[in-house]
Amino acid sequence: MTTMSTIPQVEQDLYPTRKGTEAALLYRRDPVVWGDAADGPMDAATLASYDENGFLSVDPLITPDEVERYRGELRRLSEDTALRADERVVVEPESDELRSVFEVHKISDVFAELVTDPRVLDRARQILGSEVYVHQSRVNFKPGFGGNGFYWHSDFETWHAEDGMPRMRACSFSIALTPNYDYNGALMIMPGAHKTYVSCMGETPDDHYRVSLKNQEIGTPDRGSLSLLADKHGIAQLTGPAGAATIFDCNCMHGSNGNITPFPRSNVFIVFNSVENACVDPFSAGKPRPTFIGARDFTPVR
Repeated sequence: MTTMSTIPQVEQDLYPTRKGTEAALLYRRDPVVWGDAADGPMDAATLASYDENGFLSVDPLITPDEVERYRGELRRLSEDTALRADERVVVEPESDELRSVFEVHKISDVFAELVTDPRVLDRARQILGSEVYVHQSRVNFKPGFGGNGFYWHSDFETWHAEDGMPRMRACSFSIALTPNYDYNGALMIMPGAHKTYVSCMGETPDDHYRVSLKNQEIGTPDRGSLSLLADKHGIAQLTGPAGAATIFDCNCMHGSNGNITPFPRSNVFIVFNSVENACVDPFSAGKPRPTFIGARDFTPVR
């Protein structure tokens, strides 16, 4: 496992997007797994599965008592009326119910504990083969009877275009705080599609994040590219109990349906990026997004 004290500036855009008039499917030019079995808790077979599919499940990652503690903190945040005025809080466009709370590891000491938990941190370091920092954290609420879905997308496309993340050397942890059923908006991923990069159409508007956090259109793949990827890779729906976690690569093609059931779905979401992959100027935007969405402090998590 290696670290670097200085981050070189990137001279070439290896993953162009939002610059042409046509979509394109490009080959991935980075490894998926940067470490090996000696670097952390996962064995070689688990890492190989992650490399092939782009994701893996850990069931359970946290205990039932921990789930209840985090759910209690989730309720506290959702009932905090003062928090509604914070720019880090996103509400549903139609219902005004909470959709996401960003930078939650800085807002909540309870959720901050997850960032440094060895069950999380050691796996992130192992996959990325280096020390890591938090690029983004949030809690997602998908309430019953109306929680909206998230359209198909690759997180890396946005992080590259709007945050300046140079390479595919980041991973996300989605930790379920409620059961994920196949009917309440569970995460869907196209296994193996993480090895193809979809270059999207459409120029990035100024302050695009204000719209995209509620309903993203710019930076989403075209239907033709999605159809090709789905035909080749299929779609996996990731269900499981509260306390389970999904770890997935930054370039996974993923999304989720809305939730019209009575059963809410909530999760805490942490993105780790390698300190050797620190963000530079955005590749397809006039300026970086606010730091609560894409961090500019690259201090390793200890």
